[in-house]
This record gives sequence, structure tokens and C-alpha cells, in this order.
Amino acid sequence: MIQGTCSGAGKSLIVAGLCRIFSDLGIKVAPFKAQNMALNSFITKEGGEIGRAQALQAEAARTEASVDMNPVLLKATGEAGCQVILNGRVYKNMKARDYYAFKDKAWEAVRTAYDRLSKEYELIVVEGAGSPAEINLMEEEIVNMRIARYADAPVILVGDIDRGGVFASLYGTLELLRDCSGVFKGSKVQDCVSNKEGSDADYIRAFIINKFRGDIDILRPGLRMIEEKTGRPVIGVINYYGDLGLHEEDGIPLERLKQSEHFKEIRPLKIVVLKLRYISNFTDFDPFLYEPDVDLIYSLRKEDINTADLLILPGSKNTVSDLLFLREYGVEEWIKSAVKRGTPLIGICGGYQMLGMRICDPHGVESEIREIEGMGLLDIETTLETTKTTSQVRAEMIMEDGRWRTEGVFHLASSIFPSIKGYEIHMGRTTGDIGLFNISRTTDHASGPSDVKDGSLRGNVWGTYIHGIFDNDHLRRAILNSIRLRKGLEPLDVVCRYDKLRDEAINKWADILRREVDICFILRLIGLDSYQKLYCTRIER
Repeated sequence: MIQGTCSGAGKSLIVAGLCRIFSDLGIKVAPFKAQNMALNSFITKEGGEIGRAQALQAEAARTEASVDMNPVLLKATGEAGCQVILNGRVYKNMKARDYYAFKDKAWEAVRTAYDRLSKEYELIVVEGAGSPAEINLMEEEIVNMRIARYADAPVILVGDIDRGGVFASLYGTLELLRDCSGVFKGSKVQDCVSNKEGSDADYIRAFIINKFRGDIDILRPGLRMIEEKTGRPVIGVINYYGDLGLHEEDGIPLERLKQSEHFKEIRPLKIVVLKLRYISNFTDFDPFLYEPDVDLIYSLRKEDINTADLLILPGSKNTVSDLLFLREYGVEEWIKSAVKRGTPLIGICGGYQMLGMRICDPHGVESEIREIEGMGLLDIETTLETTKTTSQVRAEMIMEDGRWRTEGVFHLASSIFPSIKGYEIHMGRTTGDIGLFNISRTTDHASGPSDVKDGSLRGNVWGTYIHGIFDNDHLRRAILNSIRLRKGLEPLDVVCRYDKLRDEAINKWADILRREVDICFILRLIGLDSYQKLYCTRIER
């Protein structure tokens, strides 16, 4: 199990890297996170919703993502609290107090999912959440030491040195876990100790220090001291590598929020993703990071909107709230002015809904606002419903009067595109001028009809419910080439094979872990002696 001293310590990517390393050794491995709190989600083959980080980890493990890898997912919805997703399906919206009353049912789902994975895989790499030493939550948590105890999993604790105070956080975490009796005043002491004699601190077997910058020789006295004080080895110091281009759990890396000034001459296309407060599935836009002619930024600045070659309005977990936010601060008018000047605008999911004439929420799914006027850029209306549509999809472009409706968008013959792959996650039903794509829902028992029309187009504005649409190389390049032609630039052939590049990025990250973490120690720790001898002999050679 990989735990951290705080959120953002790097647990998700370390689990992904270890999954790839173990997969390379021929071990049948799977990731597991009992409870995730994230707006960045993924739809599995069976149509269940899990954290996007677990989907990346499954990809690194070279296995199919399943709801058992993340049985509890919490998605913040603003004033409605959190949407609780249990075993891949929406359970209900809950406030914090309601959720803690629900924790026994959540824990049962966690145990059942873990047991199913245990029967199918040789090895499970478990990810914790936040810190295991949140002493106000120890009695309630189901994602850190409680799952370590249940799985009898040795824990490696990761500290983020880039935040400062890494030795204090490692030492303090251990000490707070060492004596739980002081936390619960004897009420539920057994909940925070192992079945063996000892405490939760005994599960922590080693440390990793992440995001290091500087001279390792200056760090070494601290490494020796923390080992002496705790009796645990530091088995890795991972250098800071910035944005690795891999999916983050629930936060956009800072590097993506800054405009890349040094790319302006060699990257002529500026794509601006509107940085909503409740932005969801921002990984939809990761493929643009790999394109050699694209500068991708997340911004709400008027200057960026005015100078963008393409604007993207992303998905949102609270569409109405984000629309009101854009309206209140004048961003909506800046967007409309840019569109009027000819800047293309794409809306994805919640962003697609905002572009329509009206959003209705008769059941109070998102807020107490029952109806709100949209931006009026597409001839559609959306009604928010209590049932969530979740499915993997394939889509084909629609012809109208013998022409592809999208020709005006892409300036290229759409017949060059193979079918498009992606997935849907939305609680809205949109009507009106619909008809960019014919969608086939490929998930068994998908919510809603299996074949539907999707997407709307008006002038230089279009939108769709399809998440992952930009993962499709030919379509993504056609969009970029349409912008190049508008700017008087020659179109380019497909230069980026996203699936291949993403797999290479996972391999590079795994290579970093092999180089900077003692994998032999981990193999010994989990009792994989034969693999340890094979791996360590190879390393020595």
C-alpha cells in the first residue's frame, strides 16, 4: 500500500509506476483505491464510474479498468454536498454528516470489491487518500489504515519535500499512528490498531521522498536521521520532474496553468481551456499536450480569451454554478465577443450544456435554481435528470444533404476519420438541433437507448457529450489543421499517436522509479522472492 503524508504527495502516479514495473515482471497486478474524491472520472467497460487515476493505474498494469478498483467515488457538487458513487453507480447526494452515517455501507462495498480483486489478481497495489494521520477522521476513515489492516498490507509512506517540512511530516505521521488510544479516549481503540500486538504505525515499513530538487548530498544527513529516529529506511528520493503528461487525480498541474512563453515561436496554435471552478474531466485535453504546434493553457483571463485560436468550455460538476460564475465576472461576454470575431468554440459535456438556450433543473439535481438562460450559442436546451448516463461509446459523423455536417468545422473531408471512441458521463438530456454524431453505446445495460444522436453545431461553435473525443488522433489533427488553415498555415499530417505516446510516458515514469526507488526492497517486502532474485540480478548486471 502507498500512503502519503498529505494530498498531492504523488501517491497516484507512484502506484501507476509500480503497476507498470510489476506488469513488466509478468505479475498479474491491479490497482485499488477504496475511496476517491475527484471530479476527474472514467467510465469502465461495464458502464461504471471510477476515478480517472485508477483508470490510468489499470492502463499501467495492462489490465481492464473495473469498478472494483475504486468502489467509492465522491464528486463535490457545491451546495448539494457530494455525489456519492457506489460500485460505479450514483447512490445519492450527501452532506458530510450524512456520509459519515453511511460509512458502514461504504465499508462493506470496499471489502467486497477488494475481495473480488484478490481472487482475480496475484498482487494489488493499494493507494491511500490524503494522510492516514488525520486524527479527527481516524474513527471514520475507510481508505487508509483500515484497508491496510483488512488487507494486511505493508505500507510505504510518501512525503512531498517540495512543500517543505518533509521530515516532520514523516515523523509526525508515524507518531500520531503509534498511539491511537489518545485519539478516541477508549471509545473505539480497536478500530485503529492491528489484530496483532502493536499499532497502525507498525504497518509503515519504509519512506519515499518525492519531488526533490537540489543536491542529494545536502539531504543525506536528514535521511540518516529520519531512519535512526523511526527505524524505517528511506527507499527512494524521487526528483522533481514537473508535468509528466500523465493523468492527475483531481488537480491540474501548475505547469498547465501557465502560458508557455518560450513556445510561442514554435507552437503557433493557442488553445485556451476555460478554467471553471468545478471543472471535471480536464484530462480530456491532455492529448493536446503532445501536439508539436499547440500551446495549451487553462485560463479565464480576458487577454488569453481574446488571443486564443480555439476556446474550449470543459465539463463541470456544477454546470449552473459555473455558468453563473462566468456570467457574474464578465467571462461569458468575453467568450461571445471572441466567437463573434470568428474564434472557434467547443463545449464538452457541461460546457456543451452551457452553450445552449436554456438549462432546466426541475428536480434540483444541482441547485435550487430550476431554470437558467444559457449562452444562446447553440440551438439546444438541456433538462437535468436524476439518472446519470454512463457508457463507453463509438460515434460516426452525420451527413446532411450529401455533405458531412462537420466539414465546415474541420475544412477537411470527414470521410478520413475512422469511428470515434469515447465515453459519456452526464445527468442531462439535451434536445433541439442535435445531429453531429450518431452514437452507439457499447456498454452492456447502458443507461438510456443504445443508439442516439449527439452534438450540435452553429457557425464556429459546436458541442458534444463525448468525453475523450480528442484522444482520437485523426479528429484532433483535423481540428488543429482547420485552425492552421484559418491562420494561413499549411496543414500537418497526423504527427501524434496519443495512445502510443501515453504508453511511452508510463514507461518513462516506471524507468524513473526503477532508478530512484529500491524496487528490490519492495519485492522482498511483499514476499515475491523469485521475482526479487530475477529483478535484482538483472539490476546488478
